[in-house]
Amino acid sequence: MLLDKFVASMASLRVISGSIEIAAALYMLKLAQVDKALAVNSLLAFVGPTVLILTTTIGLIGIADKLSWGKIAWIFFGVSCLLIGILKK
Repeated sequence: MLLDKFVASMASLRVISGSIEIAAALYMLKLAQVDKALAVNSLLAFVGPTVLILTTTIGLIGIADKLSWGKIAWIFFGVSCLLIGILKK
């Protein structure tokens, strides 16, 4: 079975993202201090949205020929709402 290059790219990004999250959690345990663990956690706040944007972009490029411009605009609007909800404090 031939794996679609867009699917492989999206899955690879998610594996890398998950590995970063696990490594950060292990590092927090090693640090064993709330203030330092909080700093590590704050750095992770950049990883999630970045991976979301990248995987969504790759997926949209992969199916762009099957979607109308209106549907692509709605998808970007939805992702924008997600990011605003995640990043706004």
